Amino acid sequence: MAAEDHRWPCAQCGADLRFSPGDTALKCDHCGHVQPLPDAPPARQSALRELDLADALQDGLAPNDMEQVRITPCPNCGAQVEFQGATHATECPFCATPVAIGTGTERKIKPQAVLPFAIDERQGREAMVNWLGNLWFAPGGLVEYARKGRALSGLYVPYWTFDAATRSRYAGARGEYYYETRMVTVQVNGRNERRQERVRKTRWHAAAGWVSRRFDDLLVLASQSLPRRYTDALAPWDLGALRPYSADYLAGFTAEGYTVSLSDGQVIARQIMAAQINRDVRADIGGDEQRVDRIDTAYSAETFKHILLPIWMAAYKYNGKTYRFVVNGQTGKVQGERPYSAWKIAFAVLLAAAIGAAVFYISQNS
Repeated sequence: MAAEDHRWPCAQCGADLRFSPGDTALKCDHCGHVQPLPDAPPARQSALRELDLADALQDGLAPNDMEQVRITPCPNCGAQVEFQGATHATECPFCATPVAIGTGTERKIKPQAVLPFAIDERQGREAMVNWLGNLWFAPGGLVEYARKGRALSGLYVPYWTFDAATRSRYAGARGEYYYETRMVTVQVNGRNERRQERVRKTRWHAAAGWVSRRFDDLLVLASQSLPRRYTDALAPWDLGALRPYSADYLAGFTAEGYTVSLSDGQVIARQIMAAQINRDVRADIGGDEQRVDRIDTAYSAETFKHILLPIWMAAYKYNGKTYRFVVNGQTGKVQGERPYSAWKIAFAVLLAAAIGAAVFYISQNS
């Protein structure tokens, strides 16, 4: 199965079209021509086809669920960059290293759905500049530097979604607080005094039972190029706006191939599920305190999807160091790395010390 070669030529001038964020059309930046996309209603969760997880882990997916993609690994950071349209050379969106397309292809699981960009590059930049402006102890010139910097990169990031029905048997104990009164000796104005003191103690009772939960569309980042703490913080995503996958939504953008395998994604998903199941067990045990000794979970009806989510991204160099910022391409929520101004921190410490000294002086002389 050969890799598809997607092109989006403008019907009026022949230049490349790009998907227009927040719209359902392709737009030509050269002549302004707008070409509507085929009518595609939002792919609600019930309409999206889930794939059987066990079949996929055994390489048993149907040929229509797979595709050959032309992906080039970044020689610096290892990101899997997928070129779209007539682009044959670009910069890696993660580290700005020049990348040129190769001739090799790779067999990958085809995306089932894509969440189109809802905000454009200008709106993404405004969100990032506002976020930087609200950071404490950020260097004063950083916001201006970012405002004058180069354009953000529009990137479709790969995610896995996992569904599962779980039933868990647990054993542990429920702790209930009670109080006892005892006499203690304390010093008051240099003299010993006997006083009563209430002491909290815990009475434990054995507990066992079952909890069940249905997990639906649990998101797992399928990229190793971005820190999960940043991409996780971009949530929530409105997955109700997902649309059946079409390469038209990728026109003018870069798509990253997944570098977290489906099996590794399942491991991460089960860790997330286990944390939620542990919370369910503790709620079922009840009491003031819980002790969980064992949880045995059975998984069934396990399915998954491969989806693409939109992120605006910038990598800025400031004082010789690179800082990365990511913007949720649907909501405008921002996360990222940030520099600190040493003199601002020093000034804040000195100011706090001065205020503390003034408060102490006033209290001593009042």
